[in-house]
Amino acid sequence: MTSASTSHVFHRLANSVPPLAVGASGIEIVDSTGKRYLDASGGAAVSCIGHGEPRVVEAIRQQAAALDYAHNVSFTSEAAEELAAFLCRATPLALEKVQFVGSGSEAVEAALKLARQFHIERGDAGRHVVISRLQSYHGNTLGALARGGNVARSRPYAPMMVESPRIEPCFEYHHRRPDESPLAYGQRAADALEEEILRIGSDKVAAFIAETVVGATSGAVPPAPGYFQRIREICDRYGILLILDEVMCGASRTGPFLACETEGIQPDIVTLAKGLGGGYQSIAAVMCTRQVHQAFAEGSGRFVHGHTFMAHPVACAAALAVQKVIQQDGLALNVARQGETLHHLLEARLGHHPHVGDIRGRGLLQAIEMVADRSSKQPFPSARGLAAAVDSECRARGLMVYPGTGTVDGVAGDHILLAPPYNVSREALHQIVDRLGDAVETVLGRT
Repeated sequence: MTSASTSHVFHRLANSVPPLAVGASGIEIVDSTGKRYLDASGGAAVSCIGHGEPRVVEAIRQQAAALDYAHNVSFTSEAAEELAAFLCRATPLALEKVQFVGSGSEAVEAALKLARQFHIERGDAGRHVVISRLQSYHGNTLGALARGGNVARSRPYAPMMVESPRIEPCFEYHHRRPDESPLAYGQRAADALEEEILRIGSDKVAAFIAETVVGATSGAVPPAPGYFQRIREICDRYGILLILDEVMCGASRTGPFLACETEGIQPDIVTLAKGLGGGYQSIAAVMCTRQVHQAFAEGSGRFVHGHTFMAHPVACAAALAVQKVIQQDGLALNVARQGETLHHLLEARLGHHPHVGDIRGRGLLQAIEMVADRSSKQPFPSARGLAAAVDSECRARGLMVYPGTGTVDGVAGDHILLAPPYNVSREALHQIVDRLGDAVETVLGRT
């Protein structure tokens, strides 16, 4: 087996080499020892239709044989054109233009630049500030990190980043007062945006960016009722663009193609990634309204931004095949149905555990948050490394989950995120919850 001293790969953990994956099929990944793992988190909420889907593999083969690469400045491709049209038809929202990039971080960078240049094209060059939220995550490039609220990921690079204003998150479990209704809390949480806009000066603010359903940083946190409707009102009042980051929660992960469809609002810009290509190729997308695009078309005519591998034909063909599988197999409906099943199974197994404080999420994006005390919602000390310990026990049982720390404030708090494929079976969900339950009870004791 390859060791850290013999591997030439710069792994994310510099002193160890992860198991060697040699195969994958459906919901399982197999390592070089023959051990099989249930991929209950789709890696990082990526493998949305499972591994080894032959329709996608064949689409990749055909596209690579016909046109492997063409620089997007000089050419477009049928795969890119068809994928863009498919995505715009997939949502009832008025999103009519799509730009394809290589990752979620790239998509967020493009969205931030798009918002800035939009205002320049309209003769409002003073608008450059993007407001975001604490306990959010928008990517690992410097620009995206600067607008995110993930303390652990951004701390080492803080001196290199432009300071960005952040408001409190919409996190009902921790921030709603006992005397407050969910709707009243949602309004109060949203009003923090207006307060920040007025503090900065509305003529300086270009956009507000938020995850519709918060993913890895806080663990599948849905918005409070009415929150995004109020956010939309505030953005409209001050001429600010609303960017919704759906890199993790979009592309049918919560049921509808875009998670924000449930909120009854119209964003100006949306970012997509993970479930877009399902892991078969690296691809992400920025979708925008006609109004945003027209500012460029009627202005300078050029978006000052670009990457070498934008709209890569093979990546676009793979993503189109993934989205067609989701549509043809009715998997969005299965997400809603099996999401309810997963939530009920988690409640039945862990809902009464003294150290499981909250079970939350939408569709097949679900999480459990572990606490030292349920009544006070007090987290465990971060030094305990609780999420990592549960993750280790899960792996020992052949279960892959997505552990998270700093759930509450960037330092304290632990959660486990689940994001199984959209075609997951009820039987597999039972296995996932049984193995997760055993892991939690091994680390924290039984009820």
